[in-house]
Amino acid sequence: MSQGQIVQVNLSTGGVPKRAVPQAQVTSLGLEGDSHKHPEIHGGPRQAVLLIAAEAIEELSALGFPLTAGSLGENITTRGIDRREWRVGQRWRIGAEVVIELTKPRAPCQTLGAYGRGIQAAVYDALVRDGDPASPKWGMSGFYASVIQPGAIRPGDAIVFAS
Repeated sequence: MSQGQIVQVNLSTGGVPKRAVPQAQVTSLGLEGDSHKHPEIHGGPRQAVLLIAAEAIEELSALGFPLTAGSLGENITTRGIDRREWRVGQRWRIGAEVVIELTKPRAPCQTLGAYGRGIQAAVYDALVRDGDPASPKWGMSGFYASVIQPGAIRPGDAIVFAS
């Protein structure tokens, strides 16, 4: 698995898009200052952080969806780690301090419909739902992660596979 980096760190007071910030403090419950419109669905220690690959956003943009980094509600937009290689249980080190563990693929919510009909089907299918990385849509909707080691993150920080 290759090394990647953070393209953008994103926060919101709830909903999408999330907006770029120059840095953020990652805690066991997510990024300080970030909120969710539906905390009964989003957030918590097993869904503390949402990551999406910039390459997936670019693929979706090429299909006609008006997306940029942060549009899909991700906290961390990555580049350089192939979304098809992301797996539940992987631990990644981000920057000098933070360690996260991927916990599950994100099932897209109705809020994403703001970007056009069919976006949920473009990012998620039955194979992804069943945890099968053979899906061509694997990783398109992002992955949730728990925080193993908190700390600060910023755009440009390296992301490396830790275990």
